[in-house]
Amino acid sequence: MFTKYGYFTIGIVSIFSLIIIAISTFFIGNTYVKIFLIAAAVLFMAFTLYFFRDPERTTPVNENAIISPADGKVLFIKDVVDNKYVNEKCKQISIFMSPFNVHVNRIPISGKLEYFKYYKGKFFAAFDDKASTENERAEYGINSANGKMMFTQVAGFMARRLVYAIKQSDSVKVGDRFGMIKFGSRVDVVVPEKWVPKVKQGDAVTAGVTILFELK
Repeated sequence: MFTKYGYFTIGIVSIFSLIIIAISTFFIGNTYVKIFLIAAAVLFMAFTLYFFRDPERTTPVNENAIISPADGKVLFIKDVVDNKYVNEKCKQISIFMSPFNVHVNRIPISGKLEYFKYYKGKFFAAFDDKASTENERAEYGINSANGKMMFTQVAGFMARRLVYAIKQSDSVKVGDRFGMIKFGSRVDVVVPEKWVPKVKQGDAVTAGVTILFELK
């Protein structure tokens, strides 16, 4: 299954790859050049399909949990103070998404999207701590049955496009797809201190499946 957010890119890459294969087959005489071009076109198309894959997931039924919005690896867990939406001392988990991870993002907890803000910014490497405040990003604040939380899509050095299909005031459901970040990136999750981290630095997490926090 492929994400709808990648249909246009998949179509363009497929057409381009087929043109290269056709030209190589009928107009290139040198066998080695022909094989190289066909192999490159096939690999390019295969990577594009792989990148935009969108497997089905079974989200845990747990109203007292916050689920990972992204596939990837936990970069760090740290204490922060949020002055934008949660407005109190918080815990932050940051997840790095490599180009080989599934890049479709999912809602971490059910509730109402009360806060949304998009920032144009720079493109520091996603694992750089200052990426959270200086890179291009989209911030989301959800008010759930257990209070407020935030998460942020952060563009990285390679990721140059954020995709999101939700807007402020929408009701959202945990585990539902809402967008993606293209070609390597990061997601930050910020919650009040009453939530207990259930993962540690270096852990691999799965969007819509892995529990990041539970209530004390």
